[in-house]
Amino acid sequence: MAGGDEVKGKWKETEIGDILVEKGYIRGPFGSSLKRGEMKDSGIPVYEQKNAIYNSRDFRFFIDEDKFNELKRFQVRTNDLIISCSGTVGKISIIKEEDPKGIISQALLILRPNTEKIELLYLYYFLSSRQGFALLTQASHGSVQINIAERKVVESIPLLLPPLPEQRAIASVLSSLDDKIDLLHRQNKTLEAMAETLFRQWFVEEADEEWEEGVLGDVIEILDHKRIPLSKMERNKMKEGRLYPYYGAATILDYVNNYIFDGEYILLGEDGTVRTEEGYPVLQYATGKFWVNNHAHVIKAKQPYNNFFIWNYLSITNIDRIVTGAVQPKINQTNLKTLEFPKFPDELLAKFKEVTESQFDKINKNKAQIRTLEKMRDTLLPKLMSGEVRVKLAQEEAAR
Repeated sequence: MAGGDEVKGKWKETEIGDILVEKGYIRGPFGSSLKRGEMKDSGIPVYEQKNAIYNSRDFRFFIDEDKFNELKRFQVRTNDLIISCSGTVGKISIIKEEDPKGIISQALLILRPNTEKIELLYLYYFLSSRQGFALLTQASHGSVQINIAERKVVESIPLLLPPLPEQRAIASVLSSLDDKIDLLHRQNKTLEAMAETLFRQWFVEEADEEWEEGVLGDVIEILDHKRIPLSKMERNKMKEGRLYPYYGAATILDYVNNYIFDGEYILLGEDGTVRTEEGYPVLQYATGKFWVNNHAHVIKAKQPYNNFFIWNYLSITNIDRIVTGAVQPKINQTNLKTLEFPKFPDELLAKFKEVTESQFDKINKNKAQIRTLEKMRDTLLPKLMSGEVRVKLAQEEAAR
């Protein structure tokens, strides 16, 4: 890559609306057009918020062919960007050729780029960048439930557009970093699955009825009193450097230049997003220096247990009975402490820790490498997209 103080004249300023195909802004159907009673157990899938937030293709709801034809204008197509529009706003997933035919729900937005004008991944990285995300969320409204703004505001979001060859080269640099990050995430999922399999075998399938009963409160320390929530304005004031993750109930919401925790902790969603569809708690494993708001419990294991053991236990524990609140699900400290937690034999506990120690160490090393790569990507991204840093290959191709 080569540096440069000024952007070449071939770069141009444009707006999101100018790089979409005709009718390339598609907001999900009104609730009255897609009622819960019309949903099926199988058929054509309905893409929901979680499919954008987690880049997953697991579906809960389906429609039949007749309903699909009625709502065909909301169909996803290859190279669409689907964007979450309420609650967790601005998370993006790309519809790929292998993804199933389906329609979007009310909580999603489709942006359909004109690939003769813009490289798909270039647009994805722009909207996923801090700048792009800030523009999407600044364009949001609603005092209770945050939503993406009206069409004319989103389509007027400005971006700087280099020639297509340079767009592709920029996207290639960024996606290569993402590929490495994805590989490390997949390694960790494999290691975590191995540990969970062993945990289930030793502590669930081969559980001894003579083990004494206990509760989670006996084996964990809850450090919620150390949490400090930050408003969006306060986070913006702490944007210089942005070294440390700022955690919410279910995900990292931002990065800030200070921290309140340093070490290894389990974060468990306290309100809002607190459980999975299977009834398991929403967990995050936070290591190093970080900040957390007041929507996640901060948990640390007491000896002789370690956090990895508690993590494995909670990952397969149904928490439906301790969740309160019909509209806004919540798990309070008192209820959390009452979760059943048997008094496992010391020798079996020690054996599990010994067997999984190398796996746990590898997981944490991978997480450290992921943070390094993410920081590199996030530092490089705005410089590439502003022309401050140029990609040599793109310059050579553009000159041909």
